[in-house]
Amino acid sequence: MTVADNGDFRTRIRTSFDRQAAMATIGAELTRVEHGTVEIELPFDMKLTQQHGILHAGIIAAALDSACGFAAYSVIDPSASILTIEFKINLMSPGRGERFLFRGDVTKPGTTIIVADGRGYAIGDGPAKLIASMTGTMMVIRGREGISG
Repeated sequence: MTVADNGDFRTRIRTSFDRQAAMATIGAELTRVEHGTVEIELPFDMKLTQQHGILHAGIIAAALDSACGFAAYSVIDPSASILTIEFKINLMSPGRGERFLFRGDVTKPGTTIIVADGRGYAIGDGPAKLIASMTGTMMVIRGREGISG
């Protein structure tokens, strides 16, 4: 993937992630930031489960949305921002694990619309298990009051 030089995009992403109260609330950590790829990790917490004791689909969706959104944010110019305008998620396996990894990768960069794919994994004993996939569409925002970085 070819992307423009975005200056210090890692610092911009980390600063923006730190302002996301939703990710702080669920205990998510930003663990990898590259051009076009972002990873977010989350420890298991019973407070984030549904009635069967597995990670709630809403938590999975929120973490994948953030991973995809920040992956998109890594390939735009520093003066722009990103908003999700659509996503589709497939929940493939119960969210059971000690930790969870959510990876977002830009599939189609663009100046107005960016498409990103996300994968969620449960980590525990044995190999990581794919629990969810997402395709998200992000809109690049420029010059809109109240939306920046």
